[in-house]
Amino acid sequence: MSTPVITAAGSERALGDADLLAAYGWDHPAHSGRPVFRFNFVASADGAVTWNGRSGELGDDADRRLFALLRSTAQVILVGAGTVRSEGYAGDLVSAQTRSWRTEQGLAAHPGVAVVSAALDLDPGSAFFTEAPVKPLVLTAAAAPRGRLAALEKVADVVVAGADTVEPALAARALAQRGWLRVLCEGGPRLFGSFQAAGLVDELCLTLSPVLAAGSSGRISAGTPEVQLARLRLQHVLRAGDTLLLRYLTR
Repeated sequence: MSTPVITAAGSERALGDADLLAAYGWDHPAHSGRPVFRFNFVASADGAVTWNGRSGELGDDADRRLFALLRSTAQVILVGAGTVRSEGYAGDLVSAQTRSWRTEQGLAAHPGVAVVSAALDLDPGSAFFTEAPVKPLVLTAAAAPRGRLAALEKVADVVVAGADTVEPALAARALAQRGWLRVLCEGGPRLFGSFQAAGLVDELCLTLSPVLAAGSSGRISAGTPEVQLARLRLQHVLRAGDTLLLRYLTR
């Protein structure tokens, strides 16, 4: 399979991996030690975040190429429990070549993996845990069932980050304590919504898929009431055929 050609909008020059890594550098203002939160989503042109229950159904080779590159520089991948259940997340999340490259860059060979689950509705016997290349971190709430917590503590590091729900600010603190300051958030919509409400979204990388999905799929953000509009700054527009790769910053 050939490498999908990605160009800057208005240009015909194909961008190599080095160009893309430079375009997606972690060039954010200092946050006094708190992590930088980069959210990555794909959506259809009519706003659907999934097709047949999975976001991966909306992406193409260009989206998958960028998806892998974004993972390559992250210190930790943060996901919600629903995303783990629907998308799998079992086994290695980066390639052997990427692990070698990360080591050369002074990063851990495999990024950390953190999952947010207030109710701990996760199967400790699932491949997500049994085939994990690094021990997952589970961020949960104090109200989570004690039995589930005890079972998950055998296969993951479990940290309480809130009373009834996982509070983004406490989750950020737990990640920072592990030295994870470059956080790639891969969904789902409720996780994105909670971090928006907490004012902890630094960046949105959005692949706009050239398809119409119709149906009843939700948006990339969910679970929080409407608040004031948060303005974004468009950092760049890349394209691969009819697919648009958008990068927005919030500051």
